[in-house]
Amino acid sequence: MVAFFTASEVVELAMRIEQKGQAFYLLAADEAEDPAAKEFFDFFAEEESRHELFFRGMRDRLGHIEIPPGSDFEEYTQYVMALIDSHDVFNFDYTTAFKSGDFSFEDAIRIAMRFEKDTILLYNELKKMVPESEQQFVEECIDEERGHLLLLAAKLK
Repeated sequence: MVAFFTASEVVELAMRIEQKGQAFYLLAADEAEDPAAKEFFDFFAEEESRHELFFRGMRDRLGHIEIPPGSDFEEYTQYVMALIDSHDVFNFDYTTAFKSGDFSFEDAIRIAMRFEKDTILLYNELKKMVPESEQQFVEECIDEERGHLLLLAAKLK
């Protein structure tokens, strides 16, 4: 059965993604032995917190706007739900991974890159679900997520 949702519910999901991302980065910073790595992950935790506040404001502005069903709405909704269900932030037990002792800085960077890529995909769809007046703000967030992905990729080199 397809779940129909409101734009504000999708924004709530974005807030949750940012909260979980922040938790990952805070744990990575806490587990980092190198001060530069700790600072690196702390920066990303702050970014996730800032994005969560951005989406909280959007949610408050949106209220409960319904996403209008169209001829392909059911299929589109299934696609968005698949993006949500497959987002790494909901499917990776990073606490266990960090505690395993086999989880390296490079592993944390690669996981973070997957989080950021999944978030970019989801936010590109979110942008289509919010009123036109909010789309520029979502695009700005997407641009920041792209920048995060580039920063993370550069750390691997």
